[in-house]
Amino acid sequence: MSSVAFVEERVMFSPNMPAEINNLLQAAVAASSVDQNRAENLFLQAQTLDSHCLQTYFALYKFYFFQKRLIDAERVVIAGLEEAARQGGFPSDYRRLAKNRQKWDLYANEITLFYLYTLKALAFIKLRLGFTIDAQLVLSHLQQLDPEDLSGASVIMGLAAGVTE
Repeated sequence: MSSVAFVEERVMFSPNMPAEINNLLQAAVAASSVDQNRAENLFLQAQTLDSHCLQTYFALYKFYFFQKRLIDAERVVIAGLEEAARQGGFPSDYRRLAKNRQKWDLYANEITLFYLYTLKALAFIKLRLGFTIDAQLVLSHLQQLDPEDLSGASVIMGLAAGVTE
């Protein structure tokens, strides 16, 4: 009788992600509740192995956010925005992007949707850091870039509005 080993997937990442990266991210997610140092090393290993895989940025900034390492999370978010923009062929600066939003279809694919979702994360991190005005600036641009609210930024807008009241 042969035994079959499998790793339970804890998080569903992109189906287009290389298996090796997915395995590292799954192991990191599994370790994150018991050994943060090991989890961080696995997240970083996945990103080093494939710095073009946007899901490595997502996983790492979420990890830092939940560890309350907001400065680290913000740094990874910015790097993720830059990588998405590079891959998508559009400006990484959301202000510049909003000025010419008709030029790019930000609902076109995984890359552009990742950009919108990650921009929402930037606003939330800024809000959590106490930079309410900066968060609202990001959100106002995001509202222009994502009028259909596919990123779910309206939730963060509601939080930001509550902070200013």
